[in-house]
Order: sequence, then C-alpha cells, then structure tokens
Amino acid sequence: MTAAKPIPAVSFQTARSGASTNANELGMRPMQERAYNKRGEQYLLIKSPPASGKSRALMFIALDKLHNQGLRQAIIVVPEKSIGGSFGDEPLSQYGFWADWSVKPKWNLCNTPGADDEKADPSKIKAAGHFLESDDQVLVCTHATFRFVVERFGVEEFDDRLIAVDEFHHVSAGEDNRLGNQLTEFIARDKVHIVAMTGSYFRGDAVPVLTPEDEAKFETVTYTYYEQLNGYEHLKQLDIGYFFYTGRYLEAIEHCLDPSRKTIVHIPSVNARESTKDKVAEVNEILHYLGKWQGADPVTGFELVAMSDGRVLKIADLVDDSDPARRTKVLAALKDPAHKNDRDHVDIIIALGMAKEGFDWIWCEHALTVGYRSSLTEIIQIIGRATRDAPGKSVATFTNLIAEPDASEAAVADAINDTLKAIAASLLMEQVLAPRFTFSPKNAGPLPDFDYGPEGYQEGKANVGVNEERGQYHFEIAGLVTPKSPEAARICEQDLNEVIAAFVQKKSVAERGLFDENTAPQEMTQVAMGKIVRDRYPDLSAEDQEAVRQHAIAALNLTQKAKSLAMGTADVTEGEQRANTALLEGVRQYAMDVRELDIDLIDSINPWHAAYAVLAKAMTESTLKQVQAAISAKRTKILPDEAKELAVAAVKFKKERGRVPSITSSDAWEQRLAEGAAAFMRFREEGRYE
Repeated sequence: MTAAKPIPAVSFQTARSGASTNANELGMRPMQERAYNKRGEQYLLIKSPPASGKSRALMFIALDKLHNQGLRQAIIVVPEKSIGGSFGDEPLSQYGFWADWSVKPKWNLCNTPGADDEKADPSKIKAAGHFLESDDQVLVCTHATFRFVVERFGVEEFDDRLIAVDEFHHVSAGEDNRLGNQLTEFIARDKVHIVAMTGSYFRGDAVPVLTPEDEAKFETVTYTYYEQLNGYEHLKQLDIGYFFYTGRYLEAIEHCLDPSRKTIVHIPSVNARESTKDKVAEVNEILHYLGKWQGADPVTGFELVAMSDGRVLKIADLVDDSDPARRTKVLAALKDPAHKNDRDHVDIIIALGMAKEGFDWIWCEHALTVGYRSSLTEIIQIIGRATRDAPGKSVATFTNLIAEPDASEAAVADAINDTLKAIAASLLMEQVLAPRFTFSPKNAGPLPDFDYGPEGYQEGKANVGVNEERGQYHFEIAGLVTPKSPEAARICEQDLNEVIAAFVQKKSVAERGLFDENTAPQEMTQVAMGKIVRDRYPDLSAEDQEAVRQHAIAALNLTQKAKSLAMGTADVTEGEQRANTALLEGVRQYAMDVRELDIDLIDSINPWHAAYAVLAKAMTESTLKQVQAAISAKRTKILPDEAKELAVAAVKFKKERGRVPSITSSDAWEQRLAEGAAAFMRFREEGRYE
C-alpha cells in the first residue's frame, strides 16, 4: 500500500450561515427564489448543485406557466426512473405558495414496472399520446421515453407546452444525440417553453451541451456550490481525495471504508481493470470484511451484517441484479418516503451504475468510488450524493481509489490515464467550489457591492474586492483583454468553468503539465487553452476569443496559486491537513498578499503545479519517476495546428520585445516559440495550410 489512508486533494470548509436552507414567505429557498424570478422566460437554464432544490424550483415555475402564462401542459423529463420520485406531489401551499403540485399517478410514467432501457415501450408511448389529448397538466417520464414520444408524434404536437429537462448535461449538440437534436427542433419551431436543469453543465466527452446560437436564447440562473455549501446549517467540511493502492482493491478498501460513516460504495465496472470480473463476489467480500452476514431483512431486502462491536449494519446491495424481485424490494425501501428522515434506515449502499445523479440520501457522509468513472460529470454527480445537509453530519467525503501503475507498459498507460482523470476531476471541483472571480483591467475602477478593504479602492494600486454574500472576488489584471460582445461577456461571467472543464479533460495537456518538466507553462495557458476557446467559440472575434482565454486561465491559475499558498509546507501524509482545508482561506490570503497581477505573469504559471504537489504525497517517488518517463517518451513533434498557434504567439513576442524568439534561449517558452515559428514556415512551404 502506498499510503495508510486517503490523501485529501481538495477541502472546502463552510461558513454554515444557514442562508441556503432558509425559505421566504412563498416557501422558496434562495436558489428557488432566484429561478422563480425568471419564470417569465421562454427558455431558462438553471445551473445549480445537487441538493439545492432544482426539482421544487421547477414546480414553482411550472405552476406559474400553467396558471398565469397560458401554457397547456408541463412535461418533466428525467434520465432514469428513480429520479421521477423527485417530482411527486408536494403540498406547496402549506409553506406559503398559492398552489400545490400534483401529478396524477397514471401520468407519472416513471412509476410503471420494468427497468430503465432504451427500447420503445408501446404502452408508455400510447399513454403519452393520451396525455397530450387530455386536459390534465403534468406528465413525468424518462429521457428515453420522451425521445420515442417525440419521434412518434412530432415536435408540432407539443406546441404551447412546457418541456422541463432534468440532468440537462445528458443532452449534447452532437449529431448522434437524439434528445439534443429534438431540442434543437423545438427551439427552431419556437412554440414551446423549455426549462433545463443541471448540477454540472459540462459533459465527459467535451461535446457542448447546446450549440452557441441555441444557448444564447436561454436565460441562465446560476447558483454556485460556494453559495450552497456556505449556506448550510450542519455540514462544516467537504473533503475530496485520492487513495492510490497496489494489488486488489478489495484489500485496499478496508483502509477507506469506515463502517461508522454512512457510505455509498461504487465498485468498478466489470470491464474496468480494477474489477475482478465477478461483481457479486466483490460485494460478498466487502460484506465479509465488514462483519458476519446475518441474512437479508425480509421487509427491505437489506443485507444484515453483524460487526464485532455488536452493531448490525444494514447494507443495500444494488449490484446483484440476478433476482429482479429482490432488487425491486431494495430500491423501494431506499425510496420509501416514510424513511427519508430516518438516519438509521440504512448504513451502507453498494452500487455499480446506480445511486448517482438524482439519488437523494441526505445522510450519506462518504462517497467511495473504486477506479475512475466515465466522465467528470459522473464524478461530480457522485460527489453530490454526499453534499446534502443533515443534522449531525459535519463532514462529507469523496474518495477515489486508483490503482498505481505496475511494471507492464500497458498497465502503466491505463494507470496514468485514470490518474489524469482523477486529477482533472479534483481541479474542476476546486474551481466549482471556489468563489467566483470577476476580472477587470488595471485601474478600471471599483465595482458596486464589493469591499476593497479599510482604505477602499485606490487607483494605481493592486485592488482586490470581495463580496462575501455572493462569494465573488474582484481582481484587477494589467494587460487584461476585456470582452466586447455580449456573448463573450456572458461566457466570461457564467461559463468559465465549462471552458476550464474542456481544458482539464485534454489528456495531452494534463500529461505534459504534470509530468513533462520541459514543457513551458505558456504552451498550456496560451496555446492549448487558446485552441480550446477557438474551437468552442468559433464565431467570436479574435479579440473576444483572447478575452475568454485570459479570463479562463486567470480563474484557474488564481485558484491554483491560492491552493499552493494554503498548502504551505504541511505534510498531509502525517495528518496535518491545514494545507488542504484552506482553499478559500488561500484565496483570501492570496488576495491580500498580491501586489501586482498582469496577464503575462498569470500565463507563466503551470496550472497543474499544485495538483502535482498533492500527487507527490500520494504516490511513491519511484512510481512518479515511472510515470514521468512514460510521458516524456511520448512527447511528439510539433503538429501543424500547434505550429500555427506558436507562430501567432511568436509574432506577439516580436512585437513586445523587438526581436524574434531565439532557439538558443535559456527560457523554455522562448525556445518553443522559435521551434513553432520554424515549423510553421516549414509546414507552409509544404502546403500543409489552406
């Protein structure tokens, strides 16, 4: 075993203000009130973390659209049947609203027997057709059912209706995403209202959720993790970390699985290299580690395991699907509303593909995942299972068990890939959890509602403004390009995390940033991030593309510098977690310590440096060297696209310094610019550019 316990990579300490759980006179929490205030919009996108109340926000909005905006019906679309329960009847009038939310049982198609699948169910399609002809107002169904219903009846049959899509990140602008294509048709026809809701507005495959022209039609409501977690009443801290192991994960899991904590364990897919290929045997081995099996509870189907201290653990097995009746019993017991607030109802849930997005178990304290999952989105959804606020729950934890590389080349490549994905997830979560950054050029003036310290805003000095209530920091950056178009301004204000997600998911960038010492930071901050922005927003002007690039890399690198500052010299392997329990404190400290920020300085920071520092504590030195050697061996020659990017940067270098970059320079970035400019000339002579 590399370490005796998990290594925390990110830790967020909350203010526990209680603000996010306080309701107004209509029974709305802050996020719900914020969304309701935009209820008149035809196209509304709600970006809000798990547990912030998106389903109830939709109820408030849908009721207003049905009663006051002339819409005929509301159709709620969820990715899997288990999430349909979130949209059941709610007596909203008891809490101050002017109407109750009601769904007739026959119109909640998520409650029909059978498993989730992609096949067309004729009975559900027929039922949806009857609903469209009826005077009833609300239908709930899965994404799959909705796709088949639209194919059967056509987009025209949905005119004057509200379509609400939960877990909207399942949609994409890709040609093979049927739901995405159908939504494009609905938007083009412009006869429906759409409310899209998601806790993670990015996908694991880096394909955009909506095309830029469609996304521009949506009014966005953003409620951040920072606001949500800081506004809790009970939860003090969220920890996210890695655990690197050698050998079988089933022998490593005892170092991470604490039976005294309410835990969801996600075992690896049978196709994953961590798997033993026998998922049922893996569950049995975990049960054996925990204690002596006592049989199954006849009512709930939970496995009963007696521990040595006399406690009997109640464990829900969602892995074994050999007995559909038993599985249905377990799922029904987990969803039983009578036990929603019963902390002792179940102790541990073991799952494979279930219990992720939309799964509401407020008592979950620890999400333990073996191996890397399919995407960053999936990781963030799993983390969301542990971030519910509940009495007596002060710390929530996500732990990712990752196998260390071994001697074989194939295993090294696989292990590096999983490691990069885990680090990308932690970097993205740092960005999601951090306060929002607002950037402006040097001496642009103070922004309203920001506190610039005892002496206030002072022209000519390094000014940093703070808005604690909104969780925002204002930094001035010399040389910053400001967005000119409304769309670029919107991206800089709302979508920087989506740009950063695309950046951290780029494997070649992560490899070189973490493990190739010969890579200049500017290759990542300028070339790689620049290409991502241009590919993602091709219709923006070159100036606006550069503004988005600068804002995105500034947000990422300021968080990373704050983390580095917070880490100090603490040795997390010895349990001194001051380093990683102070991300926000690091932001504050960095804000106070910084004397002058300019964009060239920010571009010269390696975005992966702080992540590598944590990784160095989690992996052995020999493993790191092995990984480093594997990455260095893969370093490729400059490709035509990269040469073009470097040539543009070389022209900028010449304008600023009055000379061309030198191939013999001691500065790695200048060397790379010279190489790139030479390669560009060579490729152009060869006719490689149009």
